[in-house]
Amino acid sequence: MASLKFLRNRIASVKSTQKITKAMKMVAAAKLKKAQDNAENARPYSEKLNSIILNLKSSIVDINSAPKLLVGNQKNQMHLCVVLSSDRGLCGGFNTNICRKAKMFFEKVLQEGKKLKIIVVGSKANDQLKRKYNEYIVERISLKNEKIVSYAKAQEVTDKILDLFKKDEFDICTLFYNKFKSVISQIPQAQQLIPVSIEESFKKNDFKDLTSSEYEYEPEENEILENMLPKNITTQVFTAFLENQASEQGSRMTAMDNATRNAGDLIGKLTINYNRTRQAVITKELIEIISGAESL
Repeated sequence: MASLKFLRNRIASVKSTQKITKAMKMVAAAKLKKAQDNAENARPYSEKLNSIILNLKSSIVDINSAPKLLVGNQKNQMHLCVVLSSDRGLCGGFNTNICRKAKMFFEKVLQEGKKLKIIVVGSKANDQLKRKYNEYIVERISLKNEKIVSYAKAQEVTDKILDLFKKDEFDICTLFYNKFKSVISQIPQAQQLIPVSIEESFKKNDFKDLTSSEYEYEPEENEILENMLPKNITTQVFTAFLENQASEQGSRMTAMDNATRNAGDLIGKLTINYNRTRQAVITKELIEIISGAESL
């Protein structure tokens, strides 16, 4: 049986932990509103820009003369995977869900005998992936100095992707992140960035009719696409960052709420155990006093 001192210290320790988890839940709830608004505000712009790019791709007649960022290099042997995670823990299954989705994709690529390269953004993805896929990781990007991930950080990730693409080091680029749905629901996503997948966008219902819009170019088509295609990649990456931020705060809020509740339940059980132990000690002392009195 545990001593009274041990139980008192344990109850005090759990109460301190409960205060921390409750404070973290309140901080996450305060940050969630702004992060959710940012993610929801970015979606229409991201989806419209992606819709324009897909309309351009569907209208292409000569693939050989089209920009490589739009149609790819018509190969499917080298895959670049960009995994977005956080640098902070205590957010439930947020990082684990992203990495699980990415690992399933990695295994599929490797089983098909294709080459794999990985860019990890955030230390949590690096920690989970380096054990098994360290040889495939070509770039590690930290977010420790980023309180709020900026567009400049998305541009940094895009620059690394485009640099590898110009060197013909991959054929297909896929982005992994969590899409915010609600506080208790964040959906892992695998979005193909290069080339843009029409079939994937149909599944997501980003738009209904690819041929509903026709575009006239001023200035020339290639000149516009040279600016628009890299910008689209940066926009998709930045939107993924915003979705991740909202998902992280939502997941952390839920995790800390559960932790606070569990701490409360544990305090209740420890208090009952403490009272029973205390009662047993008092009863034992009374028995000893009565026994000593009777012996006299």
